[in-house]
Amino acid sequence: MKQMINHTETGFTLLELLVVLGIIAMLAGIVGPQVMKHMGESKTKAAKVQIEEMAATLDMYKLDLGSYPSSEQGLQALIESPDSAKRWNGPYLSKSKIPLDPWQQEYHYVSPGAHGKFDLFTLGADGKEGGEGEDQDIVSWE
Repeated sequence: MKQMINHTETGFTLLELLVVLGIIAMLAGIVGPQVMKHMGESKTKAAKVQIEEMAATLDMYKLDLGSYPSSEQGLQALIESPDSAKRWNGPYLSKSKIPLDPWQQEYHYVSPGAHGKFDLFTLGADGKEGGEGEDQDIVSWE
């Protein structure tokens, strides 16, 4: 007597795979924009923190030298001693170069500033004055 062996193959049909891919695409379409929104908010927060830290570093520079670096000396004076600085006690930043903003642009520094002893700011993601959301300017005087 022969024994019958039942060979059944299990797996997914093409239709089932397409349905699953469609569901994944819908979820990505819903979740993706929310993730990108939060990434933009975190870059803005990071820029605010960096500006606050550099403002504190500029205050330490002023304590040592009696004045803030000029616009011509710029933020580079926090890393390398300007020629005219006799009591420079730096480098004032732990890194060997001035950090870029979260959008990989240089921070703007003006001294004396229009809003205080110095103005330190970034123009946001768009690199232009004004804007909202991720494009807003982040400034040291507010």
